[in-house]
Amino acid sequence: MTARTRTRLDEDEERVTRAQRLLIGLGAALVATPFDTTTHDRLRDFLADDAPQVLASLEVLRRRPEAELRTRIAELAGHNLLPTGGAA
Repeated sequence: MTARTRTRLDEDEERVTRAQRLLIGLGAALVATPFDTTTHDRLRDFLADDAPQVLASLEVLRRRPEAELRTRIAELAGHNLLPTGGAA
């Protein structure tokens, strides 16, 4: 069993994560029922209203240096797999 961390996502991480979950769900819904107008409306609403902010947040995350990303992953995972100065 893995331990959960209490580290919170920042605003950009949260926005991108929520969008990813929504889009995966909408994609699955489109595969299951390709002509469902409710699913199409939800996707259209996302693209019109939320996509620009999500894309901006994604760009912020992509600009983070690798060292910062690795540190952040370790924080969120609740452990540190980063080298501590010794040889592997």
